[in-house]
Amino acid sequence: MKPPCILILCTGNSCRSHLAEGILRRALGEGFRVESAGSKPAGYVHPLGIKAMAEIGIDIRGHRSKHLDEFLTDEVETVITVCGNADQACPMFPGQMNRHHWPFDDPAHASGSEDEQMAVFRRVRDEITKIFGAYAAGRLDATRG
Repeated sequence: MKPPCILILCTGNSCRSHLAEGILRRALGEGFRVESAGSKPAGYVHPLGIKAMAEIGIDIRGHRSKHLDEFLTDEVETVITVCGNADQACPMFPGQMNRHHWPFDDPAHASGSEDEQMAVFRRVRDEITKIFGAYAAGRLDATRG
């Protein structure tokens, strides 16, 4: 039996969705498949996102920016969108499945020095850790129940 697939979607698939993917993978462990994608992939994973995740012991250097079309034929059980700004178009995924929308600011739009930008990446990473950590705890409790 294949593990349930949880797909985290954002527009660019360069920051928030990768932070969430790494955090959720670590929190859930081997019993789940966690992926991320975007409706308009940026084509890269943001270097400051990689750096922010390394600070908490999660290596996302091997991640790549993917289009959500790569998952259209997969058995996706849950879709979680993480787009933050109301004017930003979050992708929708077809089919019947669990859906959650947890918006976060996009750290890729942070300005200032690298230290100032890193502060934004850390804040968003920590917000994602709280929300996705609680979600993972609930999912793991349900599998034990």
